[in-house]
Amino acid sequence: MKYLFALFALGVCALASKWTPDDVLMTESAGDMQISRDGKLAVWVKSQMDREKGEAVSNIVLRYLDSDTEVQLTRGQDNNSSPRFSLDGKRIAFLSSRKTAGEPQPKEEAKGQQAWMIDVRGGEAWQVTKFERGVHALAWLDGDTLLLAAPEDASLYDIQVKERKDTSNVVDDEDHAPPVRLFRYDVKKSTATRLTDNADRIERISVSPDGLWAVTTHDRSLRYIYDQKVRPATWLHDLKNNTHEQLYSDYKTLVGQVAWSPDSKGFYFTSPYTTHPLYVNASIEQLHYYELADRRTYLLAREWERGVGGTIAATPGGVLAVLANGARMKPALLTRTGDSWALNWITGEHAGNIFSAVTAMDGGTLLYQYSTASVPGQWYRASLNGASIDQPKAITALNESFGKQPIAKSELVYWKGARDEDVEGILSYPHDYQAGKKYPLMVMIHGGPHGADHDAFSERWAYPVQLFAQRGAFVFRPNYHGSSSYGLKWGESISGGNYNELEWIDVEKGVDSLIAKGLVDPDKLGVMGWSNGSIITIELTTRTTRYKAASAGAGDVNWTSDWGNAVFGRSFDDYYFGKSVLEDPQLYIQKSPLFRMDKVRTPTIIFFGTEDKQVPTEQGWQHYRALQQLGNTDVRFILFPGEAHGPRKLVHQRRKVEEELAWFDKYLFRTLPDRNEALKPESPLAAALALKKAGDTPETVQRGDLHIGRFEVTRAQFATFDSAYRFAAGTEAYPATGVTFGQAKAYCEWLGKKTGGKYRLGTEEEMTAHLKPGKSENTLDHWAGYAVNSDDARKLASLVEGLGPGALLRPVGSFAGNGDEPIYDLGGNAAEWVVTKTGEGKAIGGSADRPADEKSPIAPRPDYIGFRVVRESN
Repeated sequence: MKYLFALFALGVCALASKWTPDDVLMTESAGDMQISRDGKLAVWVKSQMDREKGEAVSNIVLRYLDSDTEVQLTRGQDNNSSPRFSLDGKRIAFLSSRKTAGEPQPKEEAKGQQAWMIDVRGGEAWQVTKFERGVHALAWLDGDTLLLAAPEDASLYDIQVKERKDTSNVVDDEDHAPPVRLFRYDVKKSTATRLTDNADRIERISVSPDGLWAVTTHDRSLRYIYDQKVRPATWLHDLKNNTHEQLYSDYKTLVGQVAWSPDSKGFYFTSPYTTHPLYVNASIEQLHYYELADRRTYLLAREWERGVGGTIAATPGGVLAVLANGARMKPALLTRTGDSWALNWITGEHAGNIFSAVTAMDGGTLLYQYSTASVPGQWYRASLNGASIDQPKAITALNESFGKQPIAKSELVYWKGARDEDVEGILSYPHDYQAGKKYPLMVMIHGGPHGADHDAFSERWAYPVQLFAQRGAFVFRPNYHGSSSYGLKWGESISGGNYNELEWIDVEKGVDSLIAKGLVDPDKLGVMGWSNGSIITIELTTRTTRYKAASAGAGDVNWTSDWGNAVFGRSFDDYYFGKSVLEDPQLYIQKSPLFRMDKVRTPTIIFFGTEDKQVPTEQGWQHYRALQQLGNTDVRFILFPGEAHGPRKLVHQRRKVEEELAWFDKYLFRTLPDRNEALKPESPLAAALALKKAGDTPETVQRGDLHIGRFEVTRAQFATFDSAYRFAAGTEAYPATGVTFGQAKAYCEWLGKKTGGKYRLGTEEEMTAHLKPGKSENTLDHWAGYAVNSDDARKLASLVEGLGPGALLRPVGSFAGNGDEPIYDLGGNAAEWVVTKTGEGKAIGGSADRPADEKSPIAPRPDYIGFRVVRESN
């Protein structure tokens, strides 16, 4: 695998297959990795878009770490999450939205997930809880007891609202928001005992290894995200004595990640640090240790000013922390001696690009996620010897198809930004890059703004890097002022009124630097972004006309309305602008690009979900109407019904990517073909037009590593090679059948000499996956009017023969094609010659004289055997 990706990074991908939007949208991911106490098993959540459901689903996967054995424990279209090993490692508790088989389905969809359990040896999972409003979080206390965070059952108020079928929504209705509390759950007895009577909502729980302590974090205000006035609380629970103690009651320390020490004497945690007295927006994540014995908190890794950027994992002697380091991470092992922790940098093959890590109880086994911008991410198992990672071995095999596709070479780039400071970004090269040539540039701007693009492989609907690199463009991802992972000063640099004063200049200067290096064609620039990336994109279109096309997804144009309408309006706007709109409305107008739309000349496509509360949908309407009514440039507005801040449905994600690609193909790459909306690409009419255009030379279409003939070679095409080949008038477009294996090979050789290309027959190994009888194609099933089995096929054989040679054949492309760039008759019409491993000829695939049943042993008649060409890449 490493060898393949190394080849891709060098651009050696002549035989690789093209990327499609679905390759991006169907990406697999692995998360919530857990390791059993004995270090022998790992369990994780595999997430991927489900084509049938049209949304992402998540399933639980078990891995035996001492072998290559992997078992997917759950399947189907339910969402499964939060897998947790029992203390003895024999069972896994998890949360799931599934329903118990055989039970009647409720009239209303159940809210939330329930706790389920499964044996690591396999078998059916069984439902553990039946809480009215589901379960939010779980952890093991001992061999038969779970600790759960779950909402309380419906109150009388809730019941009456439901009975009235009242769907009204009272905003910030704190009095009637159901509290989320702690419950002790006896698995054997199926009984729950309430442990807390809090009125707020527990969001996270973390239990000590001995099961005697728990840390919980609580959301205390429904409007916290809006104004950040009532901060979350942290509680420590003594589960043995059933006592509860609030930690950090001054609310200055907000507990994030929690990792208990293996001896249960304390826990490590992260907490955001900012200089702002109220708002926690731009911050660094500081690392702390809380000691149970004396209730003392220690601040760790003071010397590292960029804070924690990834996960933390406790070890017997300290903690492994993935520290922020710009576009890359810097994992460190902090070893405790008395009241101090010594920082030692992790070394090893993958150390610079580890983003997440978990450790076994003994600290000797390490699981970590490794990736670069040119190497798709995988999880690895390794030994942790001191601060050294030894003997890493991949334990996941995600996105194996990427091994057959070109992946852009990438590198970190640097330039001087708005304040003459170094700015870092990621540059991905065109797939067909040749030194000395200039290429188009696609600028992809991350959201946040307190986020960052990392040197990690990321293909998603919002930023499909490979689809643009495949089009021959550089892809540039700048980490502008305000980005995370670069320290507090950098993150806070755009607050207090500096918002959108530095970021767009950073981007512009980065683009200038690439032009100055001779890499980029200055007349072929495009820009895109989602959320804050869209905001900067919009700003750029009001500042310059040099971008030929722009894509703006969920971006603000009018800050005066955003303050009240956005879910985090006040906390975001007050922090970054320094004042509220009530204090200085003119400032908000000055910051709003809506009032500078008359300067825009860049063709812009706009995307929004109709239920977006983070950047309210009316922002998109204002952007669209302003450009439309001013009439200075082309604009297109796409709304995704029912979607929030980003599309979750497959059909909407696909529409976003396809619309976006077409927009840039039209305005940036100038390659968008003229399409007739009434013409279905895979239709017989489209086939007839394609066949006419191809003429005497068979057209080929890429499928994986192969360039396969779009059609079977026609009689007219074959006759240009063999003048003795005879066929009835009017059948020129029929497949050339009655051709021997030797004649088919000779045709390919002749075609190569004629065109200067290299043509051949496909091998049996190559073509078996493509040439399969199709039930909707020209097979005997079509003519008989039903699915013909082998016995009936024999009974019909004499009737078919009596019709005359090839009587059931039809012109190539008469039946619907296969794929976005359709190939026709792969499953019918004529069987096709391929080359076996021994070099002999073999006719495979469906044909009009045989049923579609792949189990049928009936061989095709010679007058139903033809061939199609395979063209080799230059």
